[in-house]
Amino acid sequence: MTRNRVEDVWPLSPLQQGLLFHATYDEESLDQYVEQIVQTFDGPLDASTLRTSWQRLLSRHASLRASFRQLAGVPDPVQVISRDVPLPWREVDLSHLDDEAARAAADELGVEERKRRFDMATPPLVRVVLLKLGPARHRMMITLHHILLDGWSIAVLMRELWAIYKASGAATGLPAVVPYRDYLAWLAGQDAEAARDAWRQALLGATEPTLVAPTRTGESTGSWSESLETGVSPEVRTRLQDVARSLGVTTNTVVQAAWALIVGGLAGTRDVVFGATVSGRPADLPGMETMLGLFINTVPVRVRLDPAQTIADLLRTLQAEQSALLDHQHLGLAEIQRLAGPGATFDTLMAYENYVGDPDAQPSVESIRLTESDLHESTNFPLTMVTGNGLRFRLSYQPAVFDEPSVRALADRLVRVLEQVAADPQLRLSQVDVLGVAERALVTWDWNDTATPVTAGTVLDLIAGWVR
Repeated sequence: MTRNRVEDVWPLSPLQQGLLFHATYDEESLDQYVEQIVQTFDGPLDASTLRTSWQRLLSRHASLRASFRQLAGVPDPVQVISRDVPLPWREVDLSHLDDEAARAAADELGVEERKRRFDMATPPLVRVVLLKLGPARHRMMITLHHILLDGWSIAVLMRELWAIYKASGAATGLPAVVPYRDYLAWLAGQDAEAARDAWRQALLGATEPTLVAPTRTGESTGSWSESLETGVSPEVRTRLQDVARSLGVTTNTVVQAAWALIVGGLAGTRDVVFGATVSGRPADLPGMETMLGLFINTVPVRVRLDPAQTIADLLRTLQAEQSALLDHQHLGLAEIQRLAGPGATFDTLMAYENYVGDPDAQPSVESIRLTESDLHESTNFPLTMVTGNGLRFRLSYQPAVFDEPSVRALADRLVRVLEQVAADPQLRLSQVDVLGVAERALVTWDWNDTATPVTAGTVLDLIAGWVR
């Protein structure tokens, strides 16, 4: 790249460093962090204006023009911001096919796009395919690398896209861009030593990894994650929110405690550590709410499960411990794990999403209606749980490690635990009924009955025998 095409050079955030490692470690396998947003629209859509609107977004936001490379003489990778980056754009007309054939062809194109790896040193790490499904029906496929944007940023991106489209491709009336570089400068100014001390203290005494997968983790399995969804009833959701309010904790803390019970049962441990995705957007940074970039970070959450403790006491303790770490969530996971040792190792991840905007919001163009929206994403973690204020749960899993029935059983356990928290937060942990009727029958298996197989999950449940 010639010097006159370079606009700026930035450092990487901690999570960007991790994602770049995964993207370049094995360039022959699937990149788990290539994501895809697929949206279907009804109504008259002007493809030329939409393309112009996307190009305006790239011109407007430097973070969308970033590439990632190792420069000679520079110890750490950097992101290079290029000028005048053209958007990879493709239009495909499937309107001559019937609905079923068009959908099948569109799905196949989506898979092909997701399989195409990005060259991390060539911007932009985003491309768009617009499919024409009928005279007034289109599907837009946005394929991007997660190293560029988090979920909050995608909501901002889509809001700006349709505002520009509505203005016939002009970026007028939008707030001034606050560059991602400002966040990186804020990050560099944080007290790293204070953060190290806080994490050392938080994980003191945690000596064993919390692992639920029977195979090695942290390596690509060669396939994307699969997922399933569940949720609590509206009545239980309202009651959980009331419980959280009465105890002075967040609903996120309630879900973290329930997830710890599930993970602890799987791993056979009372000292549970799992990963949590935190928003990473500092409230004291001006313009933070409209910045585009990767702000999120993954940090350990430690939950010590005492069978004699009540749910309410556990929630208060967990809230206090997490509050003490709020100012230190910027430290990279790799550094935290180096400081804390094996006890900070985990293979499950939880994310509580609470965006200001909605990535699936209807376009601000009255003649266009969003009818379908899907997000295809994956991680290197064998098991991930994502939820939000609605307390719907999406459990994503690597099929090489877990099968669908096992994950469905975990989803049912999570809902069962939350129902009991909602009903009586004064229950002791030893009284929390994690297992269902069918699972309980397995746990009380007759060891002389050699015709009935014992699963690994059953053995783990027996090890964690303090859970009723």
